[in-house]
Amino acid sequence: MLFNSYIFIFLFLPLALAGYFLLNRLGRNKLAQAFLIGMSLWFYAYFNLSYLPIICLSILGNYLISRLLNRQGLEQKWRKLLLALGILANVAAIGYYKYFDFFLSNLNALFHADFSLRHIVLPLGISFFTFQQISYLVDSYRGETGDYGFLEYALFVSFFPQLVAGPIVLHSEMIPQFRDPELRRFDWGSFAHGLFLFSVGLGKKVLLADVLGQAVDYGYAGLDRLYALSSLDVILVSLCYTFQIYFDFSGYCDMATGICRMFHMRLPQNFDSPYRAVSISDYWRRWHMSLGRFLRTYIYFPLGGSRKGTVRTYLNTMAIFLVSGIWHGANWTFILWGALHGLLSCLTRAVDRWWSRWNDWVRRILTFLTINGLFVLFRADSVMTAVRYLVRMMRLESFTLDRQILAFFDTAELQFLEYLFPALSRLPAQIPGLHLFLFLIGSFLIVMFGKNTWQMAEKLSAGRGLATLALLSCSILALSGVHIFLYFNF
Repeated sequence: MLFNSYIFIFLFLPLALAGYFLLNRLGRNKLAQAFLIGMSLWFYAYFNLSYLPIICLSILGNYLISRLLNRQGLEQKWRKLLLALGILANVAAIGYYKYFDFFLSNLNALFHADFSLRHIVLPLGISFFTFQQISYLVDSYRGETGDYGFLEYALFVSFFPQLVAGPIVLHSEMIPQFRDPELRRFDWGSFAHGLFLFSVGLGKKVLLADVLGQAVDYGYAGLDRLYALSSLDVILVSLCYTFQIYFDFSGYCDMATGICRMFHMRLPQNFDSPYRAVSISDYWRRWHMSLGRFLRTYIYFPLGGSRKGTVRTYLNTMAIFLVSGIWHGANWTFILWGALHGLLSCLTRAVDRWWSRWNDWVRRILTFLTINGLFVLFRADSVMTAVRYLVRMMRLESFTLDRQILAFFDTAELQFLEYLFPALSRLPAQIPGLHLFLFLIGSFLIVMFGKNTWQMAEKLSAGRGLATLALLSCSILALSGVHIFLYFNF
């Protein structure tokens, strides 16, 4: 089920809120948790019922292993073996569903073999809830998970706001909230904050990301389309994708955080103005922060972090970025994308004293352009396709504008903006690509100068409340062109 859908907004979410708080008010706390687990599984299996056994078996298996790890008197060698088997089982599940066909296709290409591909349907969110459970197993091995019951664990894994696209949460962040009697009560202030966050996130998704996504899908439709586009078109399409993935994923995180606030709970922060980063390392401290935390805590530090010399530090850095690239998808584009981010992070560390002397805005723009170029690799369907796109961009062969790309931005949303800001309507209509350039400039200003949604939510007012309702109404009216969230694919 999608957050940006009528069934979610008008049926699922009101029913989940009403049922959860009503059962808690009646003193049926365990039943309230079970109800929320059931609603979360409905949310997860809405598009494909075959997903349901996968997540249920994953939850049950990992919980049983964690209970064994917490048993008193179990010898250390058996605990290590259990942990290794648990991690291996989780990695194997991701490997099978996400990479099995990729592995076979590469064997076919390398050895001229003829293995039949399985065309396995990727279960939604498997990378997210599997990493979350790996962290729980490691923490159980360390003796940090306590006496959590099965319902608490199942809700921790399946809680629908963060189930299919994160953030990747820790047990210490969520289970104590499930246990807190004060948080089981409906709170109007928390609900208002949640509604604001949800509305802004929905607006980012529907009014910004989905409009940009039309131009991106058109521009990346294949090599025939590429050769029909000018260098300027390709540059603009690449910028559209850079802004699309930002508004899409940050919009999802805002909506997830907002829904959690409606339930009188909090999710960890996952975005902190990443396009304002002054280096690639700084970017990864701001983008998908929960994934970065997982990679540091459960891979980088156990490998030795930066404690074992310069060479090991660089190798450990490369390791976590390669894992990040592989985690994102079964394609050499993602692996190369991760490797390049790792190399640039190592380079940043190596030249930090020299790089830090530069003006912040110079570093910020250069970092943004680097991120934009690497996102071409992230979006393309193959490495060679990405190379052709980048070559087309850098040759600067022509500067004509494709009419279809321009048409995507002559939308009702922009007409609405012209209604709010009449000065826009007085701009000369014959300027080529006026709406497109306004859209991209506006996107750039938002990501570079606008506050994060969690910062705006700190101080709500009557005016902001009215703006929230207006934004929510506009977004709901635009839901007819629903697109799936990009990070559902990872």
